[in-house]
Amino acid sequence: MATTEEVRAPIVRAMRSCPVEVSIAVLGGAWKMTIVKYLLDEPLRYGELRRKVGEVTPRVLTRQLRELEQDGIVNRHSFAEVPPRVEYSLTPTGRALRGFVSELNRWGAEYVESIARPDR
Repeated sequence: MATTEEVRAPIVRAMRSCPVEVSIAVLGGAWKMTIVKYLLDEPLRYGELRRKVGEVTPRVLTRQLRELEQDGIVNRHSFAEVPPRVEYSLTPTGRALRGFVSELNRWGAEYVESIARPDR
């Protein structure tokens, strides 16, 4: 977990407001919740994660993974191998998001279903 000196500026600003803003500062943004969703199942290598996440650019995925790592949600493990291998997994703090991610996934699926209905 990051120490107070290492906390990203958006989180520091959110800490002055309320816990909901802190959650959004850590987990908001492009693809972060999707990354967490797929890492809940198992540790993944970068390429595997990119394929599962979908239409994310390598630059954005790398940036989001670095922020999640800095915020103590994701672990990055480099293996001393040739060719190099890197694997991403969730920290205990990241795994604690399981219920939250599951509920967001359920709500999102219901929402998509509701807007697809012609009688809405």
